[in-house]
Amino acid sequence: MINPIKKEDFAGIKCTEARESDREKKLKEEMFFHIVLERNMQLHPRFFGRNLRENLVSKLMKDVEGTCSGRHGFVVAITGIESVGNGLVRNGTAFVTFPVKYQCVVFRPFKGQIFEAVVTLVNKMGFFAEAGPVQIFVSKHLIPDDMEFQAGDMPNYTTSDGSVKIQKECEVRLKIIGTRVDATEIFCVGTIKDDFLGVINDPTAAA
Repeated sequence: MINPIKKEDFAGIKCTEARESDREKKLKEEMFFHIVLERNMQLHPRFFGRNLRENLVSKLMKDVEGTCSGRHGFVVAITGIESVGNGLVRNGTAFVTFPVKYQCVVFRPFKGQIFEAVVTLVNKMGFFAEAGPVQIFVSKHLIPDDMEFQAGDMPNYTTSDGSVKIQKECEVRLKIIGTRVDATEIFCVGTIKDDFLGVINDPTAAA
């Protein structure tokens, strides 16, 4: 069973509160899930002994946390171990395989969610931004029509009066309009061409 965890438990990824519909608020709450997964862990005999379980858990955390599964999303943290099965010696090696069932928090973006993200790259095709572990691309066609691309040392999209600028390291509020999922990656496409979306903070702007 998948149990949603509210975003307030994880401050690293932000979502907007501004004038959202009930559906959008529900989508935000469903970004994080607490689920149970299983994994076969291989351990060398030198790690056996009274600290076997601790060594197994330590290796599990190192191998799993921060990884991405196209099916479940990004593994944020392991929260508990449900069971460790009997070890099975692999033929021809000294390694022993232990089936481990563990609880973890995963993060998975969905279409319609609104994020606050940091711009990482700007070019004539649009810009890339990151919200936690998620990379989001916003095409130039999904940027407001009054913003034009400006090349130079710091490529950016700027309004005709120069009052708003999208460039590297600025924060933008955007909406996910599509996702692409494969075995080890989730990539998102977003838009800022909608109400209450766009630049919310530009640390490079003059004070």
